[in-house]
Amino acid sequence: MNIVLIHGQNHTGSSCHIGRKIVDKITGEKTITEFFLPKDLNHFCTGCYSCIDDDNRCPYAAEKRRIMDVVEQADLLIFTTPTYCMRASSPMKAFIELNFTYWMVHRPRACMFEKRAVVVSTAAGMGTGSAIKDIAMALEYWGVPHITKYGISVQAANWGMVSEKNKAKIEKDTARIAGKLSCAGKPKVGIRTKLLFGMMRMMQQKNWGSSPAEKQYWIDKGWLGKGRPWKN
Repeated sequence: MNIVLIHGQNHTGSSCHIGRKIVDKITGEKTITEFFLPKDLNHFCTGCYSCIDDDNRCPYAAEKRRIMDVVEQADLLIFTTPTYCMRASSPMKAFIELNFTYWMVHRPRACMFEKRAVVVSTAAGMGTGSAIKDIAMALEYWGVPHITKYGISVQAANWGMVSEKNKAKIEKDTARIAGKLSCAGKPKVGIRTKLLFGMMRMMQQKNWGSSPAEKQYWIDKGWLGKGRPWKN
């Protein structure tokens, strides 16, 4: 299994530990790649709109490509983020925004419809649900058909301060998640993903997309006809 972890902070905090525990407990042969934000992509989207016509025109295209080439080859994506101000971390949000052409409304990649993902968030108090939602919604609109969500209030500022009770719970929960992933096959694209894709397809057919270049992308893929990315 080809696994990519993307961490929403440079330090190896509680969220990072949990993501790694899931990977460690997955059985079978594994190839593991990790990226840390902002270290591996330290930029914000400038809103120049250049990527709408050509992803290579983004001023940070080369740095994004170094991550996304690996992401596109992965079987399993694991996103981890601390909860900051009730949301995902700023570096994680920036990463999502910098790759917004992956969303179905723009130029979805067929490979995303074959992946599984896990989104992990920890908080000292509240907010893991909204932090996870930030990432899970992006993945859903990328076309990822199966997303596992795991949030926990660790009531601690760092992993070393997490209580033994909470660590025991995390061990049990990560084992359960990893067990399901270990025996899971290729995910099935569900009705919700198909409906979302259908809505975006209709927008392109009606010329409601962001640019003629995007519509041409859909035409070239055959998706305005009978072709579908999950049937490739």
